[in-house]
Amino acid sequence: MPCSTGRPSRSGPSPTSAGSAEVSVAVTPDGYADAVRGDRFVMPAELRLPLSCVLDVLEGRAQHPGVLYVQKQCSNLLTELPQLLPDLEPHVPWASEALGKMPDAVNFWLGEAAAVTSLHKDHYENLYCVVSGEKHFLLHPPSDRPFIPYELYTPATYQLTEEGSFKMVDEEAMEKVPWIPLDPLAPDLAQYPSYSQAQALHCTVQTGEMLYLPALWFHHVQQSHGCVAVNFWYDMEYDLKYSYFQLLDSLTKASGLH
Repeated sequence: MPCSTGRPSRSGPSPTSAGSAEVSVAVTPDGYADAVRGDRFVMPAELRLPLSCVLDVLEGRAQHPGVLYVQKQCSNLLTELPQLLPDLEPHVPWASEALGKMPDAVNFWLGEAAAVTSLHKDHYENLYCVVSGEKHFLLHPPSDRPFIPYELYTPATYQLTEEGSFKMVDEEAMEKVPWIPLDPLAPDLAQYPSYSQAQALHCTVQTGEMLYLPALWFHHVQQSHGCVAVNFWYDMEYDLKYSYFQLLDSLTKASGLH
């Protein structure tokens, strides 16, 4: 049975049950959203689908072109799935106390095993909680920055056609995007030899576990099929840690290591 290909975004949830709630879904041909593909930085097609439709695809009861991933950030849990709020805390109390603030965003994640998050860093203290399934993190500390390549790419977006195929459309109004072209699972050391000096850490977060991912740590993420997760983003402090990273980043660029 086919699943509806969705429709353009609209604001605010109207359904009264989580299953009928419409959520923003990233759709890609290969599972890589916000990633380098050839000479482009490609963002996913974004559709609005009922959560029940996404679950039907994940459980094999329906079909949909491409790979689906509920991954929209900016507090999609609060804005798109408020029906789930009674089932979890609005923040992580010990983290809020330690950081002296409440989270900027609370995000909901659900997707296929083929959905992969490419290597990147965030300016947030991240508390990542797995509700069901497993998340597999490959991590690099900020001190590995000299060994991690960045390049500038023309931004583009996938568009899903009525026939169910994908086309890549350049975002001509946007500036070039700095992004990491390297796949840490299969690094091209001939092209990026410095990466051999980086020391990756591997971490599997299982059901009921939480990972504290510090701001500015590089991370690449895979997951088990149908994994459900919630994460809490706390804005980082732009303090000595940030200044140190900016210095390291500037020295890396000046030396040509990147």
